[in-house]
Amino acid sequence: MAEPAARHLPGITLAPAGEADFEALLALRLAAMQESLSRVGRFDPQRARERLSRGYSPAHTRHILQAGALVGFVVVQPREADWLLDHLYIHPSAQRQGIGAWVLAQVLAEADAAHKAVSVTALKHSDANRLYLRHGFALQAEGEWDLYYWRPARA
Repeated sequence: MAEPAARHLPGITLAPAGEADFEALLALRLAAMQESLSRVGRFDPQRARERLSRGYSPAHTRHILQAGALVGFVVVQPREADWLLDHLYIHPSAQRQGIGAWVLAQVLAEADAAHKAVSVTALKHSDANRLYLRHGFALQAEGEWDLYYWRPARA
């Protein structure tokens, strides 16, 4: 499937995150994931805190800003064989505006420039699955709760 071309979204920028941003990003993650996790009976704020704290690396985390306001964040962990898109969350109030697709296109362009494939895990029945498929990810495996995707580097 062809990957959508990155388009310009006025007012959307990426900015570095810091150590002090954890609580704000956790609140954003909870808001973004509550509906999907509740749908499968897995919404648990403590589990969400633990999951984010295990992978929280400010050096690999960027805020997604819309007109300067925090509306999401993305975490990309470089690994030897690929990059792991560990987190990509958009606040519900900013969803369905193309922001996630814009951010994903930026991440993929960076990965392609570095000649790296990208891996991502998504909750089954999450709207994010359609986003990843539209951007050229292929399903590699299926777990009890999650789907595992991979996208090769492109020239």
